[in-house]
Amino acid sequence: MTDALSARTVRVIDDRPRCWWSSNDPSNPDPLMVAYHDAEWGIAVHDDVELFERLALESFQAGLSWSTILRKREAFRQAFRGFDPAVVAAFSSRDRARLMADAGIVRNAAKIDATIGNAAAIRAIQAAFGSFDRYLFARPGVHVSRLPATATSADVPATTPAATALSADLRRHGLRFVGPTIVYAFMQSVGLVDDHLPGCFRYIGPR
Repeated sequence: MTDALSARTVRVIDDRPRCWWSSNDPSNPDPLMVAYHDAEWGIAVHDDVELFERLALESFQAGLSWSTILRKREAFRQAFRGFDPAVVAAFSSRDRARLMADAGIVRNAAKIDATIGNAAAIRAIQAAFGSFDRYLFARPGVHVSRLPATATSADVPATTPAATALSADLRRHGLRFVGPTIVYAFMQSVGLVDDHLPGCFRYIGPR
C-alpha cells in the first residue's frame, strides 16, 4: 500500500484497512460506522423493505452526519414500524404527530411527510414493476461500477449522471427528498455502485 493510499484508509477494530470515512478517529472508531462499512455499504440489497429504509435514512441524513443516523436507526425502525412501505403509506395524521413527538428520530416535518408520501409512491412502483427492487436494478444501463486500482478518495463522486437520472425518475413517480446527491448515497449504500477504495479490505476492483 502506498503512503498516499494509506492516508485515505484507516485501520480499526481488527486492523484491516478500511475506507477513510468509516472512522474519523482511527484510535477510537465508531463501531456502528465500522459495522456499516464492513457489512452493508456497497453490498446489493434486493428486499423492498430494506431498500425503503435505506432511502428514507439517506433522506433524513441530509445536513447531518451518517453516524448520527446510525445511532438513531433502531428508533427510526420502531417509529416507522419496520419501514414496510404498505404500513407507512397508511400512516394517519395521528402517526405523523407521534413521529413529530419522537425524540429518538430526526423530527423534521418535511422529511417525515416525504417519507410517508414516498412509501405510497413506492407502493405504486411495486404495482407497476413488480417490486421496487426490480425497478431499481432493471433500469436500462444499470450495472455495478467499481473504482479503478489507482483511485483515491478524490475519485469518489458526490453524484453521477446515473444518479441524476434516477433522481429525476423517482421524482416523476412522486418521491421527494431524492435529489441527485441523496440518490447517489443511496446507490452506494444498496450496491448499485461499489465505491470501496483500493487498499480497503472490501475492495474488489472493476470487472
